Amino acid sequence: MIIVKNLSLTIKETEILRKINVKFDSGRIHGLIGRNGSGKTMLMKCICGFVKPTDGEIFIDDCKVGKDFDFPPNTGIIIETPGFIPYYSGYKNLTLLAAMNGKINSRQVKTAIQQVGLDPNSKLHVKKYSLGMRQRLGLAQAIMENPDILILDEPMNGLDKDGVGDMRKYLLDLKKRGKTIIIASHSAEDIEILCDTVSEMDKGVLTALSGF
Repeated sequence: MIIVKNLSLTIKETEILRKINVKFDSGRIHGLIGRNGSGKTMLMKCICGFVKPTDGEIFIDDCKVGKDFDFPPNTGIIIETPGFIPYYSGYKNLTLLAAMNGKINSRQVKTAIQQVGLDPNSKLHVKKYSLGMRQRLGLAQAIMENPDILILDEPMNGLDKDGVGDMRKYLLDLKKRGKTIIIASHSAEDIEILCDTVSEMDKGVLTALSGF
């Protein structure tokens, strides 16, 4: 469970987030909607510990972000365009990242790549990937260590119709397995199909629209 209490963020005298209070229950998909610049991505960055709020608190399973840990454990993240080493294959990129934590082996990396519809044996350099392929690889990175929480900012970006369908099915399957997923999307169809709760961000203010 993720609980956000009275969260505010001001950067260079500009109010980015304003007194946000919300609870994201476990085992559900939670949608965030809003225009560009509304604060969705910054809220996600605060939950992930990438940005320290000016005021307020964030708790994940009763542990406080920024106090009990800097970055929430067991969390997979896609925020903005995933960054990879361009002259390495997708598989080599992910094996290097996996080695940093030492939680999974090469077989599990290959499984994650296959689950998002890519070929783990491909020698194609990431610099030659399409945007959709990069997005799939980013999701493989997010899921490869079997995290309990997924924070996904526009995960369908760059995917074709088949890719979007595959991604929706996979996210719904993850929910069935008890994962907690927060997804920001500009697609009303994605939100309607995937999300158990929906909140709207507007000028840094969050309003629950359904499901809470």
